[in-house]
Amino acid sequence: MKIQIKKCSMKWENKYLSQPLFWSSLLLFMLCNPVRGQRLNIPKDTTYNTMHVWRQIKKSYPHARPATDSLGRDLKITRNLVYTHLAQTDFGPRDLHLDVIRPDDRRNRAAVIWIHGGGWRSGQKEMDVPIAQLLARKGYVCIPVEYQLSLEAKYPNALLNIKSAILWLKNHADQFDIDSSRIVVAGSSAGGHLASLVGLTGGVTKFEPLVDSKHSTRVQAIINLDGVVDFMAPLSLKLERKPDSPDAFWLGGTFAEKPLIWKEASPIFWAREEQKIPMLFINSGLPRFHAGQDELIGMLKRWGTAYQVYTLDVQVHPFWLFHPWVEKCVDVIDEFLIRNLIKKN
Repeated sequence: MKIQIKKCSMKWENKYLSQPLFWSSLLLFMLCNPVRGQRLNIPKDTTYNTMHVWRQIKKSYPHARPATDSLGRDLKITRNLVYTHLAQTDFGPRDLHLDVIRPDDRRNRAAVIWIHGGGWRSGQKEMDVPIAQLLARKGYVCIPVEYQLSLEAKYPNALLNIKSAILWLKNHADQFDIDSSRIVVAGSSAGGHLASLVGLTGGVTKFEPLVDSKHSTRVQAIINLDGVVDFMAPLSLKLERKPDSPDAFWLGGTFAEKPLIWKEASPIFWAREEQKIPMLFINSGLPRFHAGQDELIGMLKRWGTAYQVYTLDVQVHPFWLFHPWVEKCVDVIDEFLIRNLIKKN
């Protein structure tokens, strides 16, 4: 069978490219839609990704397999919804996005906002879509979110981004069958730290986004997977650091240079007895990622605040990215939320 390919005519191009109206319209479009071009200039660190971690661990853990996107007919997913527009950044105006993953029915459900890890510098929301999908199959609306990483913006921008996402979610709760009285913030590694910081600063005026909303950023539960809760804990401070170490870079300086910022960015210093926010900690076997956790748990226990610690016997930090550990994480999260959020309401 012969395939005939016709040459494209250049008449349309010549006709319209010669018109002043064409060029003025094109210029107007570019001026009114700057975000696409601007985002290309934002520096990206791609060193933290699932396949890179898998290559590092598969010799010691040959049974480990990357969790993958497993969307089926039982779930609905809406990807890359704009939850806020940043009119001014060092790289020009740009949007931040989130995904909404939910069971395919019309029941009002608790929502879990999921914050990815990567040392506040690397990673992307798509990495945690697999665990979000598994959790959605347990009956939750799960929302992986994008936020500004440290090569783009330092602390506290990421914190403010996530809080804007919470307000967006509450404002759009009816659209996505969400019970806005049952909002959970969860995260892994740096995302676990951010989840704790976001949750424990809910309603704090200093960190409330400057948007017109009838809601606050308060949440009803916090889930922290291997995230630091105290930058000033001995377990954290004894680590040798360079100025470009992930935490120092994100916080704008070392502890010696920015002690007040290091304290302000530590979730433990925002914990209060009256908050009564249930907290779940899922840990690896690597103690350095749990800096300050014992002290915070002591406070929660003394106050009678619900908490749980579940430790996986594995020397892999991003365990939530892999089978068989991701399934265990989802089961533990589900059981914790049923006990402290679902049945409670």
